[in-house]
Amino acid sequence: MDWVETLVVVLHVLIAVTLVTLVLLQQGKGANAGAAFGGGASQTVFGSEGSSNFLTRATTLLAIVFFVTSFSLAVFAKQRAEVAGEAGIPVVQESSSDAGQAESESATEGEAGRGEEGDALPELE
Repeated sequence: MDWVETLVVVLHVLIAVTLVTLVLLQQGKGANAGAAFGGGASQTVFGSEGSSNFLTRATTLLAIVFFVTSFSLAVFAKQRAEVAGEAGIPVVQESSSDAGQAESESATEGEAGRGEEGDALPELE
């Protein structure tokens, strides 16, 4: 794996964990009831506005970086798939004579399955 790809994967995982943490730290719209149980003290740590403005901006920034790393990993995966396709992996192709023979055999099998007495079963090769 290329060192740039490794760096993007590590960054992607760290951002994902940080995003989950930031989302869990944010207060919901109905979180005012939680202030009665000691939740109001966290407002003073981030200033008079509370933590909502800082956490919202940090979450937005990290979400943008997360999408950029996701797109980068998709590009890396596409490049890796193209290289694997050019690596000389054999591809099985059916020839036209085999296809015609398979069609005639399937038609014969279909007719033989009807139970008509005049038709003979095809021979196995």
